[in-house]
Parts: sequence; C-alpha cells; structure tokens
Amino acid sequence: MNLKLVLHIIGTLCMVLGGFMLTPIVWTWYYGDGEILTWTLEPLAVLLGGWLLRRLTKTDEELRFKESFAAVTLGWIVMGVTGALPYLRSGALTNFTDALFESISGFTTTGASVITDVEVLPHGILFWRMLTHWLGGMGIIMLAVAIIPFLGVGGMELFRAEVPGPVTDRLTPRIASTAKILWVVYVVITALEVVLLLLGGMSLFDAINHAFATVATGGFSTRNLSIGFYHSLYIEVVVVIFMVLSGANFVLHYRLCKGDLKAYWRSTEMLVYLGVLLSFTLFITFSLVLQSARPVGAALRESFFNVASIGTTTGFATADFALWPSAAQFLLVILMIMGACAGSTGGGLKMFRVVVLVRLLLRSVKRQLYPEAVIPVYLDDRFVTEQDGMEILGYFFLYLGALALSSFLLAANGLDLLSSVSATATTLANAGPGLNVVGPMSNFAALPVMSKYVLIADMFLGRLEFFTVLVLLYPATWRK
Repeated sequence: MNLKLVLHIIGTLCMVLGGFMLTPIVWTWYYGDGEILTWTLEPLAVLLGGWLLRRLTKTDEELRFKESFAAVTLGWIVMGVTGALPYLRSGALTNFTDALFESISGFTTTGASVITDVEVLPHGILFWRMLTHWLGGMGIIMLAVAIIPFLGVGGMELFRAEVPGPVTDRLTPRIASTAKILWVVYVVITALEVVLLLLGGMSLFDAINHAFATVATGGFSTRNLSIGFYHSLYIEVVVVIFMVLSGANFVLHYRLCKGDLKAYWRSTEMLVYLGVLLSFTLFITFSLVLQSARPVGAALRESFFNVASIGTTTGFATADFALWPSAAQFLLVILMIMGACAGSTGGGLKMFRVVVLVRLLLRSVKRQLYPEAVIPVYLDDRFVTEQDGMEILGYFFLYLGALALSSFLLAANGLDLLSSVSATATTLANAGPGLNVVGPMSNFAALPVMSKYVLIADMFLGRLEFFTVLVLLYPATWRK
C-alpha cells in the first residue's frame, strides 16, 4: 500500500470540498442569518490543509486498485467528518454523533435526519445540507477525477470504486472525459428541474435545494413536511419525473442526448425499473382504496409520488406511509431493498443485480430438467460470466447479512422489530425514512447513540457498496 499516494488524493479531495464549502456564503449574506466570517475561515482551513497535504505527499507513482480502494474509503470518511463541522459550528446540532450522522446521511444521499425542525435553521446550513446531497450523488471523487489532471492517470480505479452499481461504462477513452460528461449531464438535469420548480411557484432558494436533493436522490428538504408542504400536484409531478430520471443509468441520458432515441428501450434494466415502479404504484393504490377507503384519485396521487420516492431511494414524502396498510408498507420495504439502476444516483441492490439474480434462478430451475445443458445468462448484449454471477450472489448475501446483523443490533439496543428492520433497510439502501418510530413524519433523533453509529456504518457501506470498504480489512491490501 502506497499511503503517500492515498494521502495525496485525499488532499485533492479536501481542496475540492473546501471550495464548495465556501458557497453557502452567498445565501448567508443574502438572508443575513449567519456568520459570514465563519463560513469563510472554515472552508479556507480545509482548502489550505488539502493543499499542504498534496504538496507534502507529491508523487508520480502509479495508482493501483489497493490505493484506489483506500483513497475512496478514507476520503469519504474525511468528507463525512469535515461535513459535520458546519453543523457543530453553527449550533444546528450540538454533539458530534448527530452532526456526523447528518453529514454522512447527506453525502451518501440517504436523507435520514436527526434535525427535528429544519425550518428554523439558517439558510447557509440548509444549503450545505442539500449541497452534501448533490456532491455525494454523482460522487465528489468522481468530480475530482473530472477536474484534476493528476487523477486522470489511474482514475478508472477511483471511478469504479466510487460510482454506485456493478457496471460502469466508459463513454470515452479517457476516464476523466467520461467523468466530465456524466457531471455535465448531472448539472443540466439539475438546472432543468430548478427552472420547472420555479414555474411551479417555489422560491429560488427552495427550487435549487429541492433540485439538488431530487437529482441526487437524497431526500433532504427545506420544509418539515417535505414536498407535502406545497400541496401542489404540478410540483409533485415534476419531482417524480426527475426522481425517476435520476434513478436511471446516467449513461442512457447521455446517449439520448447524443441522438440515440431508443437507448432507454434497449435497456432491460430500465424497462424492469419502470415496470416495477408502475406495478407497485397500482398495487399500493388498490391497497389504499380497499383497506383505507381513500378515493381512487387521492390514493393514486399518494401512491404515485411515494412509490417513486422510495423506489428511487430519494426519500421525499407527501404522506405518512407509516400509517398505510401493512401490505403497502411491505411493498415499500421491498422497493427500498431493490433500489434504482446501476450508474444512477440511487441506492439499494440495483435493478441490474435483481434482474441477473432472477435469471440465475431461472437457469438453476432449467438445469434441473436439463442437467447437461449449457445455459448462458445475458443482460442485453452483455454476457454474464460465472465470476460476474458469483460476485452478484456474494453481494446479495452480504447485503442480507448486513441487514440481519444491523437489525439485530438495533433491536438489542431497545428498538422494536419494525423500526429496527426498516431503519436498517432504509439506511443500507440510502433511501431516507423508514417505518414506525423512524417514519416519514418523524426522524432518527431519538435513537440511542449506538444505534446511530450502526446506521452511520450502514449508510457508508450502502453507498460504497461493501467491497470498496471491506477490501481494506484484508491483510494483503496493506502489503507492498
């Protein structure tokens, strides 16, 4: 392990993060509800620290997989701790555990919060919360790959270690160019949503913040009632459209922009993703009508928004789905676990893995009938090798193991079973609200300290998809 190279990359990350930490100054100055000086000194200290770390660890050595895993894992830890500082300094949160929880939840785009009243927070802090979403959604290390020439060398290893999903398509020969393209698509989609939300009557501040949270599939809001505050069908439809777009593979968006009008329809994962969202919306609508006596229109509106929110792992809410019938709640938990598409800003298992797992299961059934048959598994034009299949199965069982262990630890710490399982499921999937005491109209503030650290670990592991983190526990990783 070349720790000098790892620290050099972390220094770069700190410089990028420090630059973005300066941006809340604009809103602090405009609304006059915060200390401009502290918003200046703290980011400058992060910038300077990153610059010094880069200078002291300058190296021309080649980046390998070992260093990439270490740089991404340790970089995200540094990012989470640094992101907690504004909450502590402003007094928005008064202890390190809660500040770290909020910061990790923001950067991992989970959207689980320990702040009980967001509407009393200074605008600088509100913007910082949303900015952590937006940076974490596409990946701040991926942003560094795009803008720092040094990281163009060996950047593919960093790219694969950070981007969520089992596949990452290289759009250009240079990985730095690929990262730039994806970030441009990300920025354009964000800007488009800002404009549409403004047309719906949102203020510029709320429109920017909710666009950041939507496109990152994050779920933080500037309002205690989330999107439900606005009571606007137009805003709900706009947000649903952009949640669904953000839960899809961003490579498909780029191909559509390049004139490939059939890009979405050639993607099995995309079609399954849309089919799951549609079918679950209809099932939950019928459940609400039959078991809760809601009018069909109201049930469809509630189901339409909240299924899209949970299915894309965004976490916005327009209704307290913790009060829905048990069957509807069960379907939401399944949606959390399945998650969005590979190459999106969404979390969960990813539809790519779900489709491959189903096809592997079907192949096993066929082999019972034809033991000698060679039955290949394909996804679109991609051949799923035995190694690919084993890795996906391994990830699936690792995910279930983490779900079971974390749920047990939360239950052992005093939470009821439903709260324990749903809190674990939603943080592993980076989805936001859970059920019962961590439902959409409450939050995670009342949880015991140890439970919060378990969930912090779940958010972290879910965003980096386990292997990037766990490989550092393997002794051979640290040998030269």
